[in-house]
Amino acid sequence: MEKFPAPSFYAHRHNHNACIHSALNKAQHICAKKEIRFTRIRQQTLELIWSSHKPILAYELLRTLRREKHNAEPPTVYRALDFLLENQLIHKIESLNAYVGCHFPDKDHISQFLICTGCHQIAELEDANVNKVITRQAARSGFQVAQQTVEIRGLCPTCQNL
Repeated sequence: MEKFPAPSFYAHRHNHNACIHSALNKAQHICAKKEIRFTRIRQQTLELIWSSHKPILAYELLRTLRREKHNAEPPTVYRALDFLLENQLIHKIESLNAYVGCHFPDKDHISQFLICTGCHQIAELEDANVNKVITRQAARSGFQVAQQTVEIRGLCPTCQNL
C-alpha cells in the first residue's frame, strides 16, 4: 500500500510560488501523458487555486480572471473547473462549494480534508483505512458507496496557539 505524506498546514510566510510551480508542472506532465490540452484558461484557473492553501469559490476565480480577460464568463470558469476535477488536479470542498489544489494528482486516491475554522486553510490527507471503514460500514447497511467526501473541521497548529 502506497504511503502518502502526513498532511500539513502552511506557515503564513510560506512561498506559494513553489506550490504553484510544482502544481503546474505536474498538470502539464499529466495532460501530456493523457494527450489532452492544458489550455491557458485551465492553467490560469489552476494557478489561482494554488495561490493559497485556502478554498476558493468559482465566482472569486471569475472575478480574478476578468482582470486579465474581460470577457471571461461563468461557463468558461466552470468548464475549466470541470476539466481540473475530472483530471484529479483539484478537489471540490463540498461543504464550502469551493476548490483546492490536489497534492497527489498523479496518484489514484480518495482524500479526506482537514479544514481550519480559524485561518481557513485546508490540508489534504489520504488514509485508505478511513475509506475502507466507510465502505465496510455502508455495505453492512446494504449501501454501495459511489463517492466519498470527508471534511473535518477544527483548528490548525498555528490557530491553536493564538
